[in-house]
Amino acid sequence: MDRHQQMRVFLAVSQTLSLASAARQLELSAPTVTRAIDALEKRLGLALMHRSTRGVVMTEAGERFASDCQRILQHLQEAEASATGLHTEPRGHLTVSMPLLLGQQLMTPVLLEYLQQFPHVEIFARYLDRHPNLHEEGIDVAILGGSLPDSSLFALKAGSVRRVVCGSPDYLKRQGIPRQPEDLLQHQIIHSHADSRLPEWRFQVGEESRQYPLRPRLSCATNQAAIQAACLGGGLTRCMSYQVHEQLMSGQLCTVLDDYQLPALPLHVVYREGRRAAARVRSFVDFAVAQLRDHPALN
Repeated sequence: MDRHQQMRVFLAVSQTLSLASAARQLELSAPTVTRAIDALEKRLGLALMHRSTRGVVMTEAGERFASDCQRILQHLQEAEASATGLHTEPRGHLTVSMPLLLGQQLMTPVLLEYLQQFPHVEIFARYLDRHPNLHEEGIDVAILGGSLPDSSLFALKAGSVRRVVCGSPDYLKRQGIPRQPEDLLQHQIIHSHADSRLPEWRFQVGEESRQYPLRPRLSCATNQAAIQAACLGGGLTRCMSYQVHEQLMSGQLCTVLDDYQLPALPLHVVYREGRRAAARVRSFVDFAVAQLRDHPALN
């Protein structure tokens, strides 16, 4: 009998305090249970229990070992279920990656509602404004915009997003509305390095895509800072449409140059194992895709 089986036998005896009861519970013969306990005590070099005609009394070492056995066997059972995707219900740890503003503005309600429906799952949300390597970084599910970097991944489309140029109504009233990309040279530009390393904005002009180098008056490390500056009337900034959905709906910002927007980019919910994925992964993917497809910021 291997160590795993010995631990199962010992744990059953510690819970029932009877060799005969443990044997019936495990569907083993009483001599088999006795030999397993004897072999375990011999291997460990200590007494785990005292046996008499009245039953079993655990030693102090036996009680500690029983607690360890229960924890180890439970973790082993969860690991095996996770590896084979055979959870009867979603449970365990789930790591989800998403862009920062998408997470803050769209995904937080999705995460909270999912956790309410599946109380045995714990989520670790990672906010990354880049495409992560799911395999190397231990990420179960990622929300990714644009083309997918790895063809081995499984993906479901959850919506579409665009790059938009926007400014506050006060700024546009003061400086005028640009009618074509060349007009941006006469405007105050707020550039986010999270959107693009270089201050060069691309637009669709007729049948071709053209790049326009700009001289920003303000350069920001994050999209949040650039959007906030635009809301305060500091100039025009470029970002993804979902990042300013609330500001556009409230009238804090207005889009310009809409006729020159690049084609929409797909937003995918991406995961690794496909049908073999654990129930927590499959359930979260299905739930998130359904929620995001209904969100007006992605349609």
